[in-house]
Amino acid sequence: MPAKKVKTIVKLNLAAGEATAAPPVGPALGQHGLPIMEFVKAYNERTAKLKGQTIPAVITVYEDRTFSFVTKLPPVSKMILKALGTDKGSGKAGRDYVGELSKAQLTQIAKDKLGDLNTRNVEAASRIVAGVARSMGVKTEE
Repeated sequence: MPAKKVKTIVKLNLAAGEATAAPPVGPALGQHGLPIMEFVKAYNERTAKLKGQTIPAVITVYEDRTFSFVTKLPPVSKMILKALGTDKGSGKAGRDYVGELSKAQLTQIAKDKLGDLNTRNVEAASRIVAGVARSMGVKTEE
């Protein structure tokens, strides 16, 4: 049996265990003729134990109107906010700061997110996380 032909890839950031057919899911999948509720049920089952987090899904759409998807870890920015115990970053990054990440917190977030980043080196991953933190108005320990 030949491999299925890929039509497109759709990336969505959704609330874990709480996806619905409403936007952004409905319009994103509906334009490709996919069974929306089938995706919603599968996504909610797979992410039910992670409720309260934002979990990205990468959906591969095939030409025969079937799909497969993989879930990723929460975005680095969400992991930083959770580590700080705050709900949003600074509106004036570089001037106003909302908190500071310790070297240990920085390394832990980098290790947790390593599978989704484009590096396999924890030190490089830590620099990526530090860059995201800086852009959010979060200081990092050197």
